[in-house]
Amino acid sequence: MSEGPLDHLIRMLAGLPGLGNRSARRIALHLLERREGLMHPLAEALERAAREILPCRTCGNLDSISPCGVCRDHGRDSGKICVVAHVSDVWAVERTGAFRGRYHVLGGLLCALDGVGPQDLRIDSLIARTEAVCADEGSDAKNGKAQQNFEVILALPATVDGQSTAHYISDRLRKFPLKISRLAHGVPVGGELDYLDDGTIVTAINSRSAA
Repeated sequence: MSEGPLDHLIRMLAGLPGLGNRSARRIALHLLERREGLMHPLAEALERAAREILPCRTCGNLDSISPCGVCRDHGRDSGKICVVAHVSDVWAVERTGAFRGRYHVLGGLLCALDGVGPQDLRIDSLIARTEAVCADEGSDAKNGKAQQNFEVILALPATVDGQSTAHYISDRLRKFPLKISRLAHGVPVGGELDYLDDGTIVTAINSRSAA
């Protein structure tokens, strides 16, 4: 039997992260019952997003302009680049308001099992950005200007793929005069030791700081 429009809608919704067939059916029914107030505006919003939103040619973030709003913000510290795996990680860091530097979105993590290699990620563009910043710093130093303290922050997941990606990028960046740092891992704020896994406790002990 050929797939009808309702079946197609349910199948497309079920393909979204966190949704199964049952949730997709409920959402499809909800949309169909609210066509004018919800379904048609949603369809227009999806069409506009697909047409207007694009990846930033500098950092890989998503925006309706390129370079994106973050890269265009002259109030940010251009001497600090936070390297993340996905655009959602940019949003997570921005939500805290604790970081006022710039970003670089890799588009994923190295994973031999899935066949994801360095050529599949935006690692070469990160190296190019780093080389350009270091060249500018060298020029400023020759002109007697204050040299900028350049730092690359590897804000990657504490997983096997995340750690292997961080090690690979660190090795590629060693030749540049910069600081390479990683996010601290360990006991979360409000966390109790009895409820943490052994790996988290070991990392917290090994990464302990002076009181």
